[in-house]
Amino acid sequence: MTPSPADLDRIRAEVAGALGSFIGRKRGDLARIAPDLLACTDAITDLLAGGKRLRPAFCYWGWRARGGPDGTPIFAAAAALELLHASALVHDDVMDASETRRGQPSVHRRFAAMHRQADWSGSADRFGAGAAILVGDLLLAWTDELIRRSGLPADAVERGLAVLDPMRTEVFAGQYLDLVAQASAASRDPAAQVQEALRVVTYKSAKYTVERPLHLGAALAGGIAAGGITAGRTAAGGEDPVRTALSGYGIPVGVAFQLRDDILGVFGDPARTGKPVTDDLREGKRTVLLALAAERADSVQERVLTGSVGNPDLTEADAGRVREVISRTGALAECEQMIEANVKQGLAALEGAPITPEAGRALADLAVAATSRLH
Repeated sequence: MTPSPADLDRIRAEVAGALGSFIGRKRGDLARIAPDLLACTDAITDLLAGGKRLRPAFCYWGWRARGGPDGTPIFAAAAALELLHASALVHDDVMDASETRRGQPSVHRRFAAMHRQADWSGSADRFGAGAAILVGDLLLAWTDELIRRSGLPADAVERGLAVLDPMRTEVFAGQYLDLVAQASAASRDPAAQVQEALRVVTYKSAKYTVERPLHLGAALAGGIAAGGITAGRTAAGGEDPVRTALSGYGIPVGVAFQLRDDILGVFGDPARTGKPVTDDLREGKRTVLLALAAERADSVQERVLTGSVGNPDLTEADAGRVREVISRTGALAECEQMIEANVKQGLAALEGAPITPEAGRALADLAVAATSRLH
């Protein structure tokens, strides 16, 4: 079979190898401190076994877009984004009290179960949450370490870390704004909720999943302004055309990626997504999909949404009624249209972009892979 232009199978294999080598070394380090710590590396290994590896793929093709050569070091550096993402997932599951992640118990549930099985004293749930927070913190710390040990030159590593720093600030901003949106939804105008949800999507997903990984790869390859939360510039003070093109592609494709994720969170197949489709509804996630439904709902439909979204006792029948409201209000159809429009916008940004032709073809392929998936 001819590989796709994005070469995702090879990237996934290379990233898995880099992660396996790194975690294997860290497992040895922790084992020398105390055998009890191996439960943490086991949890990390199981969590890292899943995932789409899209962030490393975007990082790799950001590197190739700038003309970086193929080789082991870039895969190791790109793999660091999986550690960052795993850290965010572990903490996110604690905040949302999620039962599962990637088809297995979430990390805090795993450690709570370990506590119960050992018949230890104290609260199993508090132990699980505490252990998960520490595991998430460890993964965050290891992100820098893996980039520094990737084998890339020191100047390249410093350029990369200068992108990673604002990336972490931005994902914090998106996560916190998401918490605020959930807590304050009842007091906010439905029309305003759509714009607020789009802002969360931009920082929690679009920049974090697509734009910044592309910037990271290009910065590691050299010649791109790292920049902060605002637009980057070249050393001479002008706009960096590669950065501009990658942002023009990355933001709309990242928005489309999250919109697809939100749809799968309500309408997806749990066997494919690894999470029950009722989780997002129980947690009261204020997605663009739900914000559009709330904005368009009549009084009867509004009562269905109010009584179901954020209800910890939500049943599958309740979820079915919410899905019906989302469909009947046209929110689902509009989200699909938004996905299509954002992908087109992202692909248009690649036309004439000052990147390698190979990277242009790969990024076009990735735009489809990230937004038309079933899980």
